[in-house]
Amino acid sequence: MSFSLIHLSDPHFGKAAHLDQIAAVEELVPDLEPNVIVVSGDFTQRARHGEFQAGRSFVRELERTAPVLTIHGNHDVQWWWRPFIPFASGGKYTKYKQYFGPVLGPVLQMPEAIIVGVHTAHGVAWGSLTWNPRDIATKGHLPKSEIERARQAFRKASPGQARILVVHHNVLRGQLSQRMGLARWRQAQRRIVHSGAELVLCGHDHQECAELLDGRVVVSCAGTLSARMRGGRPSVFHRIVIDERSINVELYRWDNSRRVFRRSDIHAFARSRGTSDAPVATSVS
Repeated sequence: MSFSLIHLSDPHFGKAAHLDQIAAVEELVPDLEPNVIVVSGDFTQRARHGEFQAGRSFVRELERTAPVLTIHGNHDVQWWWRPFIPFASGGKYTKYKQYFGPVLGPVLQMPEAIIVGVHTAHGVAWGSLTWNPRDIATKGHLPKSEIERARQAFRKASPGQARILVVHHNVLRGQLSQRMGLARWRQAQRRIVHSGAELVLCGHDHQECAELLDGRVVVSCAGTLSARMRGGRPSVFHRIVIDERSINVELYRWDNSRRVFRRSDIHAFARSRGTSDAPVATSVS
């Protein structure tokens, strides 16, 4: 088995969007021949109709190459719409659903993989609150019901299928930001590890990484395709290749002088494939 996917995140259509990078991704992706493309949220900057329309056009262009799975990010949520009122929370997602469909936690079944999107961006919600005021409407949380839904889906996977979890918020601490994307992050990490996922795709932190969670779950955190890349670093998206023995995360880094994305680092992890053997990571520049 050899299965490849493109992992993109945080285009932030609106003032922050980097249109040259968007055009470069659209031109390059067909040459990479992915089986599927995943965009892990924050299509917009202010959840405006024009921003969602640009995001939908981007997805439609990507769909010319491969199926696209999307989830929403915190910037895609109209968090000011009845915060703290659970029975009226659906209005927060009206615009996202209008452009990307009614399902907030999509599942994509393929012969080589099962990909489950889970809902972590809730706007201003009790589960996402912390003592830090700057976290309001920014932090996410991972409800037990969402991870249980993913766990049940992964339990049905065949031995050969890769089990891929998609969330918006970074599940590991950002190197530059030193911030976790999820409130109650220790609990969220335990839930992810016990879900049966072997690969997690996330974004939100605007800095790329490919690391292990708890020594066993590969985490791909893609950077942003916008002017908001952390620390003034070049934007990065990921191509991930999965075979019977390994998960390889290839970083495609923006070359500003040539206005193209070029492959840079490669991070290789041995697959645990549901055994007690922990993956081993290696990096190649």
